[in-house]
Amino acid sequence: MMSTGGYTSIGDDNNGTDVSGTVPAVVSSADHVALKFKESNLQTFPPSSDSQGKIPVFRPPSDADDTFSKPVRGSYDEPQQSGWMHAFTVVAYKPYFDVDTADVFERIKASLFPFRGTFADKTSDNPDLYGPFWICTTLVFVAAAIGTFVTYLAHKLQHKEWEYDINLVTWSAGLFYGYVTFVPLGLYIVLKYFSVPSGLVQLWCLFGYSLFVFIPALCLSIVPVEIFRWVTVCAAGFMSATFVALNLRTHIVSSGERWFLIVAGIFLLQLTLAVVLKLYFFTITVRANLKRR
Repeated sequence: MMSTGGYTSIGDDNNGTDVSGTVPAVVSSADHVALKFKESNLQTFPPSSDSQGKIPVFRPPSDADDTFSKPVRGSYDEPQQSGWMHAFTVVAYKPYFDVDTADVFERIKASLFPFRGTFADKTSDNPDLYGPFWICTTLVFVAAAIGTFVTYLAHKLQHKEWEYDINLVTWSAGLFYGYVTFVPLGLYIVLKYFSVPSGLVQLWCLFGYSLFVFIPALCLSIVPVEIFRWVTVCAAGFMSATFVALNLRTHIVSSGERWFLIVAGIFLLQLTLAVVLKLYFFTITVRANLKRR
């Protein structure tokens, strides 16, 4: 090993290996340069009680893009519409179907106890259309099926031929969907005329759940006893009318003396619906089918 010009030449070792090249020579202690580092201002963990430094909190610059800090919208969301066009989008009606099974069950149970009158208060913050839609849809098929079975039973008891009447489905769909849609709409217009605060969706929710009691009533109407059918349907109509009237009364008292006329009118309208169900599906239809045979 030889040292020339600050570099050391590596020669042959004892083991006979030839390593060629040069490496910088080790600087002697006299030429050593001492380096000084500035004291770090990083806080040590855990921080001591007498530490003065604090870890700076990161804040993005004011002109930074915050796209990723916002909730990500799914690809299925439709673009938001403004103005009256928003009413014709699916997004506008999503909040009214945002309920679970427990919510629907509790509201159905409340409709079966009409004298409490607390349904409107419980649903004022979150009225839904999910329950009313499926209640009406169930009523359409239950009424048509029960009415068909009653006519079939009447024909068999008199030993006459029976044919299925598809008009029962059409009439029941028009009756229930039309009633739940246009009666609350008409009531909403009347309440607005008298400057009574009300919500159209909440009225749809109230009237929709008020019809649930007719489902078991129609099922009980299978019993071929005319008096029993009248009692069952009228009892369901009374419960439904009471449910709507008591929940409306607490919200339209501000309309003055007219509130009694409004509530009484809705009460009679619900009773009329029960009578129409009994007469059309279990009396008029049966007699009409028997006369044609």
